[in-house]
Amino acid sequence: MLDARIPEGPLELKWTQFKATCLLINPANRRKHKVIVVGTGLAGASCAASLSELGFHVEVFTFHDSARRAHSVAAQGGINAAKNYKNDGDSIWRMFYDTVKGGDFRSREANIYRMAECSMALIDQAVAQGVPFAREYSGYLSNRSFGGVQVSRTFYARGQTGQQLLQGAYQSLMRQQKIGSVVLHTRHEMMDLVVYDNKARGIISRNLDTGEIKSHSADAVVLATGGYGKIYYLSTLAMNCNASAIWRAHKKGAYFAAPSWTQFHPTSLPQMGDYQSKLTLMSESLRNDGRIWVPKKAGDDRKPNDIPENDRDYYLERKYPSFGNLAPRDISSRAAIEQINAGHGAGPLKNAVYLDFKESIDREGKQVIEKRYGNLFNMYEKITGINAYQEPMLISPAAHFSMGGLWVDYGLMSNLKGLFVLGEANFADHGANRLGANSLLQACVDGYFISHYTIMDYLAGNGLSKTDEKGLKEQFDKDTIRVKERLQKLLSIQGDKTPETFHKELGRILYSKCGLLRNAHALQMAREELKNLQQEFHQRLLVAGEAHSINFELEKAARVEDYLQLAPLIVEDALQREESCGAHFREEFQTKEGEALRNDNDFGYVSVWESTEKGEFILHKEHLDFNYVTVSERSYK
Repeated sequence: MLDARIPEGPLELKWTQFKATCLLINPANRRKHKVIVVGTGLAGASCAASLSELGFHVEVFTFHDSARRAHSVAAQGGINAAKNYKNDGDSIWRMFYDTVKGGDFRSREANIYRMAECSMALIDQAVAQGVPFAREYSGYLSNRSFGGVQVSRTFYARGQTGQQLLQGAYQSLMRQQKIGSVVLHTRHEMMDLVVYDNKARGIISRNLDTGEIKSHSADAVVLATGGYGKIYYLSTLAMNCNASAIWRAHKKGAYFAAPSWTQFHPTSLPQMGDYQSKLTLMSESLRNDGRIWVPKKAGDDRKPNDIPENDRDYYLERKYPSFGNLAPRDISSRAAIEQINAGHGAGPLKNAVYLDFKESIDREGKQVIEKRYGNLFNMYEKITGINAYQEPMLISPAAHFSMGGLWVDYGLMSNLKGLFVLGEANFADHGANRLGANSLLQACVDGYFISHYTIMDYLAGNGLSKTDEKGLKEQFDKDTIRVKERLQKLLSIQGDKTPETFHKELGRILYSKCGLLRNAHALQMAREELKNLQQEFHQRLLVAGEAHSINFELEKAARVEDYLQLAPLIVEDALQREESCGAHFREEFQTKEGEALRNDNDFGYVSVWESTEKGEFILHKEHLDFNYVTVSERSYK
């Protein structure tokens, strides 16, 4: 049975009552407990800093050469909080409802309300850390709008919000390292999770500089390793982003929830050729002042500035007049791909739409737009050679954020006792679609305001009871040997195709058959193609070098192997969910107007998957109860 352990009582008091009744550990005993944190993005760094501030012994692992290189640094547009500084009607309740609706009623009410509630204190903490949020002339923090809402609740630091927030978490983490409360292992990758007596008891790591395989024990393990959108190969994520930590935990028994719910961001730069290995994100905040359009005439080859207003289709404003260009990401991305597939695409490959700032520049002046988005415009021109002040941007949907992840309960603990999963690595807060600027919020809230309560509650309840040390050591030795054998097996294949080649082919299969638009026939084809690709991988993989030194190809090979095992689960999840909801759009299930058609009677649950040693997938269901909002058709018209 899946027990989400949601506290009793009114929605607005659940988190307060949990904190008031959770178990505590006195300061003298905290130093007797050790917690391992994997990942140093916003969720991992903030969790590690918070735990060590309380006196716990914390060991942190990152495969980066510096903790501040974690991918949170790449987030641009902002972070949400229901402060109502604009006095435009915002509140914790409205933010809660916007998020539930934005996720297409496929998430837990209790988790989302807690995230909205904690958002209030988070902004104050970030300001105290020195995060340079944009300010109005009066000195108040500035806000802007993001997709899926009708208020301004997004706090931002130009287009560098993730970077600035991560600097705050990083300095907190490094302060704790300096005083000896944190042991930081850079250039170390988690190779396996060690589970003993159904409890997470540590990890096996590989030193990426020397190849040394080493075990590390702890009383609890925290995974804060981000999402798996890079499985699509061409994505907005950095090249090193991967699913390995959570997938390796899944293979040790941690359940995986909603794996097919992957968000495609509507404002990425389009692919320009086969040579590309990633795409570049352009902040959703641009949609505040930019208008999205395509030529009305299919195949129109005129330059955008030569196409008059009467020949332009501002399709989001036409289809969703209440929200217009700020429609949610899943709806905006799907609308864009429909225009592209119908022959109205723009750009050299006809795979993009236009994001036009002419009207805003004429109305407010170039200096105002430059002040808001100058660094984004500079980045766009550096990459494309196009001046977006003079000509519309080319944008296109791209794989971006994973709403799915390891299943966790209200306390962010997986079904494996002692394994906590934070941020994008878990499934908890976004349902079938994430609203913009809720990603940084979830990561910070999980790390700063939730995890240290719930981890201490677990450790206090688990006590300092003695373990069968001999049995535990045998488990660590067994897992260490297994990791070494796996790496050696990858090295020994000695085929003729690189890990990158397999990753690229994997991305092609997923984009074409399990991407923005899905149907049963394509998913069944993907299932077979992935099976064949897995077999080919183990026959033709080529990894040069050796295991006992720096070997980027070996790192990549292990991560691609994990992707090849995760991909069939993504397809299986998409195939069994015979409805359309959020980012999961099955073409067989849509309204007459072409909108997503949910099936609440049969699919009002989160799909939670268990994998067997034989590679079979077993479905469990966490049924979703809505006691505070009315489940309705999700409309932004």
